[in-house]
Amino acid sequence: MPDSGASRAQQEHEHIPTSSKGAALSAQATATPTAAGVPAIATITAPGIPATSTTTARRAGLLVTLVLGGLTALPPLSMDMYLPALPEVTDALHAPAATVQLTLTACLLGMALGQLVVGPMSDRWGRRTPLLLGMVVYVIATAICAVAPTAELLIGFRLLQGLAGAAGIVISRAVVRDLYDGDEMARFFSTLMLISGVAPVIAPVIGGQVLQFTDWRGIFVVLTVVGILLTLVVWKWLHETLPPAQRHTGGVGDALRTMRGLLADRVFTGYMIAGSLAFAALFAYVSASPFVVQEIYGASPQTFSLLFGVNSIGLIAVGQINGKLLVGRVSLDKALGFGLAVISVAAVALLLMTSGVFGEVGLLPVAAGLFVLMSAMGLAMPNTNTQALMRTRHAAGSASALLGTSQFLIGAIASPLVGIAGEKTAVPMAVVQVVCALSAMVCFLLLCRPWQNTGAAREPLGKG
Repeated sequence: MPDSGASRAQQEHEHIPTSSKGAALSAQATATPTAAGVPAIATITAPGIPATSTTTARRAGLLVTLVLGGLTALPPLSMDMYLPALPEVTDALHAPAATVQLTLTACLLGMALGQLVVGPMSDRWGRRTPLLLGMVVYVIATAICAVAPTAELLIGFRLLQGLAGAAGIVISRAVVRDLYDGDEMARFFSTLMLISGVAPVIAPVIGGQVLQFTDWRGIFVVLTVVGILLTLVVWKWLHETLPPAQRHTGGVGDALRTMRGLLADRVFTGYMIAGSLAFAALFAYVSASPFVVQEIYGASPQTFSLLFGVNSIGLIAVGQINGKLLVGRVSLDKALGFGLAVISVAAVALLLMTSGVFGEVGLLPVAAGLFVLMSAMGLAMPNTNTQALMRTRHAAGSASALLGTSQFLIGAIASPLVGIAGEKTAVPMAVVQVVCALSAMVCFLLLCRPWQNTGAAREPLGKG
């Protein structure tokens, strides 16, 4: 049996001596109650070592949660805080709107590709060194963005910003895999969703408020300060979670073979693709909703912001229900299957409404369908990540990189398709969501086969 996530978290963050086999010296672990939203941390005692207090253990778990949540939230902040400033950037740099839009595309592309680089690096050199290096590069790139004199230079350093910011995404998931197993990992991912899910909602609001006091360059100054603070927090409080004995020693060829081995695993690939397709349905909503809500149904920007916020709250709330109530009582595959089914039903309902099958429908029914679809993501996303990563302890960084890159790339492909018929119809959005949702369900059933070999499905892959 693997060590519990609580035991590993305690050993790493409380520096408890361990034997060569990794077990605490004559340790006796007793589970302690957890504070709300904090994964369980075990209290360990050993000869000559004072018993760790429950309060200290809780604080350690909460600190890890906040640090990883901040790392996961930084890329959405980097993307969305900048959105209100796009018209100003166009004027200030005397560049066409299409060119300025490339600053968003470059950042998104960097986040997707950067994970493929940083993930294998973290499997070879540990989590801290690549993460700190990525954060330092992020800070430098963001600071240069703040003073970029041309759109072309801004595009280049937004690409570098995305490449470096990807370290926070991919290594956060790898650290969770290092520290937690099974249900505890699912609970932790649900808790991270509470923190990181707020970022895309508040980021444009923060960006708009920053623009009240300064110009668009001030947004990058704020992001630079946030990056510096987060780098210091990581350096001070996030300890190494991958022991040297578990690291890969090969080079690029070894990393590529590891990724090829992961992709060859039917179950891992099934969870990866199912989660990415569900994420693409969410991307379709994010891309199309401003036009659907405001242009087609005539809602004000304030109403759109309200609906966007309510939908995000639904996603976060269901994620917390998953972590606090379902995990440990319902199998992860059952919760995941139910979430994908609800997403599919909501997507079909949206297609029927937007295509006129029910006649003219107003904003309220469409908003309700989008709310159900978004909320069900709180079951799909944490559980696909958990089930995939439970098979990959030997290469959590590479596995996390594949999960993240797959999500970003499939989402990036799906997003432009929502506008293929123009801004006056919501049918393309609904079609993309139906195709993605049903494909995710089919992929889950055919590749993951949750009704077969439940134990084997969770068995970690051997180190290759």
